[in-house]
Amino acid sequence: MKVIDFFSGCGGVSEGLRQAGFDITIGLDFDKKAAETYQANFPEAQFYNVDIRKLDEIELAKTFKQKNINNDPLILVACAPCQPFSKQNKAKSEDDIRRTLLDETHRFIKVLDPDYIFVENVPGLQKIDKDKDGPYKRFVEFLSTQGYKFVEFIAQAEEYGVPQRRKRFVLLASKLAEIQIPPKTHGEGLLPIATVRDYISEFPVIKAGDINPEDIWHRSPSLNDLNLERIRHTPEGGDRRDWPDHLINECHKTHSGHMDTYGRMSWNLPAPTLTTKCHSYSNGRFGHPDIKQDRAISMREASRLQTFPKNFIFKGSIAEVSRQIGNAVPCEMAKQFGLSILKHFEEVKNNNGKD
Repeated sequence: MKVIDFFSGCGGVSEGLRQAGFDITIGLDFDKKAAETYQANFPEAQFYNVDIRKLDEIELAKTFKQKNINNDPLILVACAPCQPFSKQNKAKSEDDIRRTLLDETHRFIKVLDPDYIFVENVPGLQKIDKDKDGPYKRFVEFLSTQGYKFVEFIAQAEEYGVPQRRKRFVLLASKLAEIQIPPKTHGEGLLPIATVRDYISEFPVIKAGDINPEDIWHRSPSLNDLNLERIRHTPEGGDRRDWPDHLINECHKTHSGHMDTYGRMSWNLPAPTLTTKCHSYSNGRFGHPDIKQDRAISMREASRLQTFPKNFIFKGSIAEVSRQIGNAVPCEMAKQFGLSILKHFEEVKNNNGKD
């Protein structure tokens, strides 16, 4: 099965689908450094580092036809930027041009006629503008006119093998037959929930500001003296409630929320949701769980908590790579969805054969 990955970022979905056995055929993203990362890891794919609004659907369809000489089935991935719809984005606006990027996929779907469509975004996307003509409402109405059956659900990443508490909205569509929510793989009665220990305990000890000579992305930003003192007072799984009073910011002394900031992870639990600032100790519970390592998690550790392979190549500065990792769909979750789609396709094929 072939994959066209729109808004691919650094390639979380593509990596997961590749592991499930898909053929990564075309990728597209506007971000230059994310594009460099993608191309380094998927050299077999045709890549478009352009604004989707400037890409001609007929041109792309011709390219895909040349690469799909066996007329294999196609899944189109459209994980448009989530920032315009995120609760974390306090400055979001209806004028944000990213809000309408999902609309751009309509013309490509018409021309390519994919067998499957995969959309992932922040929970709540499906509720935004539900009473008026919003981008998601337009999208699902368009899918219906094109003959797609689809299912919408909230996916908990840890229930699909990801060592991270990450809640996402997912739509899976099929033109072949009714489609179901992919079965959970981890949790009660299933495989044990993956933990931080499972994914990052093997990495060599480093200090804040160090770069491991054997892996340039096993690196963590330096910390100033104040933050070093803060993290030294923070136990595994702890946060600013464990500090002496003189280390607490004045604004936090009367504020009981946002306890994840300046926190350490716990070894035996999933990580918190990794954000685009997961390299920053002050921006979340991104402190290393080992009390002998007074630092934020390294970029390689962050990528592993998103279930990227250990040898995945990243391009850019530490802030750019942190953004790529935080924006990515966890590979393992995408893999499980991919396996479910392949099973669906085989069932449809077998049922048609019986007819």
